[in-house]
Amino acid sequence: MKLVDALEVVTRTDPGMVRAHNEDALYADAALGVAILADGMGGYNAGEVASGLATTHLAADISGIINSPACQEKGLSDPGIVENHIINQVTAANLAIFNAAQNCADFAGMGTTLVMALFYDNRMSVAHVGDSRLYRLRGQCFEQLTRDHSLLQEQLDSGTISAAQARYSENRNLVTRALGVEPEVKVDVNDFDVLAGDIVLLCSDGLNEMVDDEEIAITLRALRSDLGQAADHLVQQSNAYGGRDNISLILIKVVGDFASPKRRWQQTLAHLQ
Repeated sequence: MKLVDALEVVTRTDPGMVRAHNEDALYADAALGVAILADGMGGYNAGEVASGLATTHLAADISGIINSPACQEKGLSDPGIVENHIINQVTAANLAIFNAAQNCADFAGMGTTLVMALFYDNRMSVAHVGDSRLYRLRGQCFEQLTRDHSLLQEQLDSGTISAAQARYSENRNLVTRALGVEPEVKVDVNDFDVLAGDIVLLCSDGLNEMVDDEEIAITLRALRSDLGQAADHLVQQSNAYGGRDNISLILIKVVGDFASPKRRWQQTLAHLQ
């Protein structure tokens, strides 16, 4: 099955109830198996510039790799190669944002979080920097697959504060990593298997800070057959609880097998032997 037929993708972004404009940026393409979400930060419209640069650069670079003759013939299948591609492209996007900030006073200090997923060969490589998140619903199990790069997460890890205290902490928005702030950035990349029926959620903190994980899970379990309705409901919930930040999300439902051409050929040979 082709990726475009194996993945159902829905995106939503909303300024929320408080912010004057939206500094989040999204890109998703089922045919490429790519989903990218960035949450910008900085004065004036600099956050919007940073998130836009991140998604634009990564979308173009990843598209170039996937549409290359070699990839079109054999497909992506090696997690190590995929991870290297992702790290290289995120590194390039980081430098582009950093250089833009250095060359324009209005953009000084701008940066953006990043979370992205690349689907290939019945797998998913996930990259993230900052506190934008990726969750997976598999059956009834809903879990966060990324770990925030934030001061709050460091405090939780060290036992300085409890999970209950974290909900109301003043440090909720202080990230310890972001694209564009320094000329180099460390990006976390992890690879996961993918099963038909899985639902993947990428979101900015404007969602998960307003709606707790269990409520998000309840919505996705109840509305898994209608991703558009699920996405709309999550945005509505965030705004109903105050909508203090921009709210952006990408929902991906895996509806079928998408083994690479190389894997399918190997499977065919195995059946013939």
